[in-house]
Amino acid sequence: MLLDPVLLRTFLAVEREGGFTAGGERLGLRQSTVSGHITRLEKAVGRELFLRDTRNMELTADGAAMVGFARSILDANAEAEHYFAGAPLSGRLRLGVSDDLVGTELPRILFDFRQAHPGIDLELSVGLSEPLRAKFDAGELDMVFGKRRPGQTHGDLVWSDRLVWAGTLGAKVDDGVVPFVTYPPPSITRSCALAALDRAGRGWRITCVTDSELGLRAAAHAGLGFLVHAESTLPAGLVAVEGQGLPDPGDIEFVLISRTGSGTPRAALRDAIMRRLRH
Repeated sequence: MLLDPVLLRTFLAVEREGGFTAGGERLGLRQSTVSGHITRLEKAVGRELFLRDTRNMELTADGAAMVGFARSILDANAEAEHYFAGAPLSGRLRLGVSDDLVGTELPRILFDFRQAHPGIDLELSVGLSEPLRAKFDAGELDMVFGKRRPGQTHGDLVWSDRLVWAGTLGAKVDDGVVPFVTYPPPSITRSCALAALDRAGRGWRITCVTDSELGLRAAAHAGLGFLVHAESTLPAGLVAVEGQGLPDPGDIEFVLISRTGSGTPRAALRDAIMRRLRH
């Protein structure tokens, strides 16, 4: 059975976005075109993939199985194209990186990687780990270097770290409400910090919300408040705030999320990152 990659991409977009209209908007297709693609795919496999009525839509058991098959088929197609093009280490590699990793050794690793593989067109997206992971699941990124909570299993572990409260040297924490500087949701460090404060019964107020590491650093230096951050990647000029009654926000793990396949650009970059950064 040969399944049309176009139909599979449409199927994954509908599954990810939760509807034909939203899936079509992601792909730039009309709703009628999306509906036609799904109908053709269901006819090709002889199974119903979505249960849908006028108000709701959800995957059938066969549809849930098709998610994995579709991703594997599209990955295999991409690898075959690279192989038969005669240049397995050429083409486009879309990498998503958590914002707090751009100040590590990663830029040097990427520079060396591009020097070693000039035929690879590297596209870098910087943001929060959870939105980047969603883009990966939707097929918009080939690899993500980001964070996960301990106990989660997605991705390959690069290193584990502890989360710390951070501020400028000598900053003091009042006994009352904790001023909090943070990324917007769905930030992992934000949720860990707020959960720790709530468990400890500490009052808090958000004094700055920013989507960049530079913004967090600027807010802390301005005395607006404290942030929760992985200890090993603290922004320059900030230090861990210890022994002032702030609750332990727990640990964090840095991981690489990538689909399998040897001899591909993403495999080469994965090996380079693991070789240089794995603890």
